[in-house]
Amino acid sequence: MRHLIIASLLASLPWSLSAAPTWQVISSEPGKRIEIDRTNLKREGTIVQAQGRVVLEKELIDGRSGAGYRVIEAITRYDCTTRNATTIKRIFKKNETDIVREEDIKGAELPVRSGTLDDKVLREVCRPPRENQAELAKKANEAGNDLKAANDAMLKKGLAKAEKPAALKASETPAKEDAIPVPSIRPNLKAAADAAREASPTSPPSPAAKPVAPPPAKAQTYIIHAAPAAKPKKASRPEGYMLELTQSEPAVQHAHIHWGYEGAGAPENWSKLDPQNKACAIGERQSPIDIKDGIKVDLEPIKFNYQPSTFRIVDNGHTVQVQVGEGSISLTGKSYELVQFHFHRPSEEKINGQRFDMVVHLVHKADDGQLAVVAVLLERGNENPFIQTLWNYMPLEKNMPVSPPNAIVDLNTLLPTSRNYYTYMGSLTTPPCSEGVLWLVMKQPVQVSPEQINIFSRLYRNNARPIQPSSGRLIKEGR
Repeated sequence: MRHLIIASLLASLPWSLSAAPTWQVISSEPGKRIEIDRTNLKREGTIVQAQGRVVLEKELIDGRSGAGYRVIEAITRYDCTTRNATTIKRIFKKNETDIVREEDIKGAELPVRSGTLDDKVLREVCRPPRENQAELAKKANEAGNDLKAANDAMLKKGLAKAEKPAALKASETPAKEDAIPVPSIRPNLKAAADAAREASPTSPPSPAAKPVAPPPAKAQTYIIHAAPAAKPKKASRPEGYMLELTQSEPAVQHAHIHWGYEGAGAPENWSKLDPQNKACAIGERQSPIDIKDGIKVDLEPIKFNYQPSTFRIVDNGHTVQVQVGEGSISLTGKSYELVQFHFHRPSEEKINGQRFDMVVHLVHKADDGQLAVVAVLLERGNENPFIQTLWNYMPLEKNMPVSPPNAIVDLNTLLPTSRNYYTYMGSLTTPPCSEGVLWLVMKQPVQVSPEQINIFSRLYRNNARPIQPSSGRLIKEGR
């Protein structure tokens, strides 16, 4: 009896407390396999929250704890419409059960690039859920019954009209509300549905009811704002269609301001626009910084694995951003896949107090979610063929990407001849200013022509975040 009582109590517990992940392999590659837990998918419109993991054949060393791990679990939100992903939690495990480290992530929403691990998971979780056969049969039966009722009602109404002594001409307009028009010989599905509702026993007709006179014109006035009367405002400029915003509190208005580089959305206000941006104000490892007083050491060379490919270019409202085909960098035994690259004017980072005309940031992401950004400084000089190819296909409108089918670019030609670099730990330079980003700033600048700089300046004369405190961070400089 006691065992039965315990069993019944366990059965009454919520499923979320007892359901363990059920891992399903969606991809196997040399050295790793990718799995997801389909039992715990959470869908909300086009947003899907999924738990996935990467199981490695060889153990890696966690840079923070110094312990080894072979399993990386991650909880990620995928936007199936925009193909963006935001990782919110990551767990490093030595094996199936032993946890090395957990971390909650306030990461940025990043585009999911084709061929990556996130792309494979996104395609799986964004497939529409299948309806079971019973539900499909039920819906088909309901549709059939509705159609039959509509047909019967239309036939009944047609017979009733045929008994009228006089028929109206098609061109005549009924003079009274109970006048009946000539039935059309073409099927009218809307009329059939209306007739079915009229014939329903739950809604009996009321022939004795008198027509209600239309309300006076004054009663038809629409009220577009229900707030108490206030003092009239000067009509200096239109307030837009969301009139409620004009009387909102300043803190509420911030929620409707998009981040930018000047005005109400300027960098000093980023943390006020969204609670997720609080690192922009309180973070201690923020970027960009003035790179100086670094220690000179023999840094490991960055291995660049870029190939010529087609590209996709878009003006996203903050910068000009480009995606290319397969590409990656390798450093200290770790590989980072290229996600995208974009431009800032002037350069966000300083070198010993000096800014450059522009900078291009190449954003990479490792399997464990860490970001690595390679910064290539751009200075005024000769025309840059790589940049010119991109500018030739500059989109005419914001958020309207262009993917030229025959134009090819090679990122290797953008890199400076000398691959020496500075390195430090920092953050994203745009909201939500997430930290833990590995920065690799090339020491030798690359030349671009004044005309090429001016072209970008016509779109963004200043899209650089101000310099952030270095807070005693260690900066290494290759010698």
